[in-house]
Amino acid sequence: MRYLDADAVLSLGPAGAVAAVVDALRDGLDPAEDLARIPVGLEHGQLLLMPSQRPTAVGVKVATVAPDNPRRGLPRIQATYLLFDPTSLALRAALDGTALTTLRTPAVSVATVLPALPDRPLHLAVVGAGPQALGHVRTLAAVRPLATVTHLLRDPVGGPVPAVRLGSPEAAAALGGADVVVCATSARVPVFDSSLLGERVVVVAVGSHEPDARELDGPLLERATVVVEDVATALREAGDVVLAVAEGRLRVDELVPLREVVRGTVALPADRPVVFKGVGMSWQDVVVAEAVLRHTDTGR
Repeated sequence: MRYLDADAVLSLGPAGAVAAVVDALRDGLDPAEDLARIPVGLEHGQLLLMPSQRPTAVGVKVATVAPDNPRRGLPRIQATYLLFDPTSLALRAALDGTALTTLRTPAVSVATVLPALPDRPLHLAVVGAGPQALGHVRTLAAVRPLATVTHLLRDPVGGPVPAVRLGSPEAAAALGGADVVVCATSARVPVFDSSLLGERVVVVAVGSHEPDARELDGPLLERATVVVEDVATALREAGDVVLAVAEGRLRVDELVPLREVVRGTVALPADRPVVFKGVGMSWQDVVVAEAVLRHTDTGR
C-alpha cells in the first residue's frame, strides 16, 4: 500500500485531471449510476463518506466539513482517499483527499464547460479566494489563456489574493465583462445580482451541496442552459437548482446532464448563458485518483 501526499496528487496537474474526467465520460461512465454520498451530522460539522466503484477500481473518500475551521487557521474541508483493487478489494493506495478534491472539482467544471468557452483569452471573475476558487483559476488557465482574473469578496481587506468588494462598481464591471464567472463560496444566498452578467457568460457554481443553499439567483437559471452532474443528484443536493425549480423559474426537464455535453450528444447554445452547478460526486474522486496513481507510476 502506498501513500500519496498532496504534492504527489497535485503532480497530475489540472490538464491531466481534465483529461481523466473527459476520457472516463467518453468511455461510458454514467454519473447516474454512482453510489450516493453518505452525510453524517456531527456536533461541530459534518462527516461525508463518498464511495464509488468502476471496473478498474473501488474507492472511498472520508471527508469532514467544519464551518468554524477557517477561524482556527484550518481548512473548512479535510479528507483522505482510499483506493482499492476492484476484485480482491485490497487497499492499493491512500491519497491526500483534500488535494484530490482541490484537483478534481475544477477538472469536472472545466471538462463540462469547455465546449462553451470562447477560443481566445478569457476574462474571468471569481467569487471566493479559497482552494476551490484558486483551483478553478489554475484549471481554466490550463485550457485557455486568461486575459484578466478578478476575485470578488465580501471583505477583500487582508484576503489571500488581491480582490474587489462584492457590490462595488468594480465588482459590477468585472461581472459584466466576464466570459466566465466562478462561484466557490460557503454562501447560502445569492452572491450577486445576475442582471449584471452578459448574455453569453459561462457560470460555474460549486460552493454548496445542500438543497437550501444557493450562490446563484433564480433569474439567472431561468435564462440559462443549466448543466448538472446528474439530474437526481442535483434535485437532492443542489440548492441553486432545487430553489429555482420551486420558484417556477426552472423545469426539471430542462436540466442537462454533463455526460451528454462532454460526449457531444448535447450542444450548448451560444446565445444564452451556460450555468454548471456542481455538488461533487464520488465517481469524480475515483477517476482522478486512478489517474494520479497511474501518473506517479508511469509519469503519464
